[in-house]
Amino acid sequence: MIERFLKQTTFVSQEDYEKNLEFIIPEHFNFAYDVMDEWAKEKPEKLALLWTNDEGECIRFSFKDIKEQSDRAAAYFMSLGIGRGDMVMLILKRRYEFWLSMLALHKIGAVAIPATHMLTTHDIVYRNNRASVKAIICAGEEYIMEQVAGSKAESPTLEILVSIGPKQAEGFHDWHKEWNEAPAFVRPSDKNDNDDTMLMYFTSGTSGEPKMVAHDFLYSIGHLTTGVYWHNLSEDSIHLTVADTGWGKAVWGKMYGQWFAGAAVFVFDHEKFTADKILRQIEKYRITSFCAPPTVYRFLIHEDFSNYDLSSLRYCCTAGEALNPAVFDKFKELTGISLMEGFGQTETTMTLGTMPWTKPKPGSMGLPNPQYDIDLIKPDGTPCEDGEKGEIVVRTEKGKPVGLFKEYYRDEELSKSVWHDDVYHTGDVAWRDEDGYYWFEGRIDDVIKSSGYRIGPFEVESALMTHPAVVECAITGVPDDIRGMVVKATVVLHKDWKAKAGDDLIKELQNHVKHVTAPYKYPRIIEFVDELPKTISGKIRRVEIREKDNKK
Repeated sequence: MIERFLKQTTFVSQEDYEKNLEFIIPEHFNFAYDVMDEWAKEKPEKLALLWTNDEGECIRFSFKDIKEQSDRAAAYFMSLGIGRGDMVMLILKRRYEFWLSMLALHKIGAVAIPATHMLTTHDIVYRNNRASVKAIICAGEEYIMEQVAGSKAESPTLEILVSIGPKQAEGFHDWHKEWNEAPAFVRPSDKNDNDDTMLMYFTSGTSGEPKMVAHDFLYSIGHLTTGVYWHNLSEDSIHLTVADTGWGKAVWGKMYGQWFAGAAVFVFDHEKFTADKILRQIEKYRITSFCAPPTVYRFLIHEDFSNYDLSSLRYCCTAGEALNPAVFDKFKELTGISLMEGFGQTETTMTLGTMPWTKPKPGSMGLPNPQYDIDLIKPDGTPCEDGEKGEIVVRTEKGKPVGLFKEYYRDEELSKSVWHDDVYHTGDVAWRDEDGYYWFEGRIDDVIKSSGYRIGPFEVESALMTHPAVVECAITGVPDDIRGMVVKATVVLHKDWKAKAGDDLIKELQNHVKHVTAPYKYPRIIEFVDELPKTISGKIRRVEIREKDNKK
């Protein structure tokens, strides 16, 4: 399959990868037809999707099943009046209908807008009106349906509501009752163009109102490198990525790149995350490849791995935020597996990463993915030397890279503020070592300036994470009359240390940081909390901590 889209398909070194990675771009590319339907022709009985939930249900979909059922879903959507260019919001949690809906919308040429099930009526109204949403396909659960139904009166463009069950309500179409009555699917005669909008995300964001990130039909090809190379997948892989379908990480790890590789996508549809549940799924279904944000690994390493048979697991990756070296080291000790880190944004596919042919450096984001022209620049726009902190940018003088977003939909000013003069500004700060590896420092707004020093939150968080008392932490700056700002640590303690929370432990943690890293970085303020504020995608919302402190 991948040889249709790459001029060279195997690489033996980073040098080989940088020199020879080149995409073959078909006209009118459509992932649903050109990848999934082709797999259905070539290997119809091959396992494509293995879905299970925390009630013990299990459904296996072959590539043939996926084609037939996505065709049926496309025909059903068309019978409801959904057509090319229509905006369709998907609030489907981890239900298998999400994958069928995504492919069906691609086949129609409609725009898929995945969204989290935690949205309120207010959130849905905002999204409906900003994007002119025409239809919402949602899980049939009381809370979700109430919020969706409540949005309709204030959403002039919203015409169609569909529930996939188990519950139904007045005003909603019943997916599983009606889709069997739809006529046979006929592929629309008007093919999509490569630069048509295929997918749109409202970014979860660590600050500000959600932005509408629009992706074209080539975005999925951009994830070929994500699944085939970074995740190191093949046709015999069973891959699990921990991600809600409302988050961009779902298509990073549970759809495009994995199916380019011909791997089986494993989905665990669960209500509440526990490390034990995830490890039991890996054991029971013989998962071979695993990807999760660092938050998940921080909880996994506190389990007793001797209670699980994880012998099927061969490869593990992480992305979403920076990985603390202490977590890398502990996971390697427990499993013998090195975590391969990757970096990207909702606006991109993977821009930096540790590939199978490179040696991981614990805590590093890895090396630039050559499908992007990555650079590191100072505030004045000049390139950084090795060791200097700067903003990660993508240079676009040679054209838009495959995988980079089209625009912030309906916000030309915002688009130009981050993408101008042939440079896309990520807003993320890092430094590069002498081997070309990048090391994350934080968002531009997160960098703390204290007594003339510039302190990146991640370096202090990484130091704290090496103390056994700390499960999670967030570093922020607090205004100070003398120093300008001082470092504050908001800390979640391990259950065995919670009883020790107090001045003595604060002093111990402060001294620990002074010992592990430069003394000027130590947190002068430490607050113990039960949990950290996070986005739906699991990223720590430091801005929320800062806002709370500023109100005191």
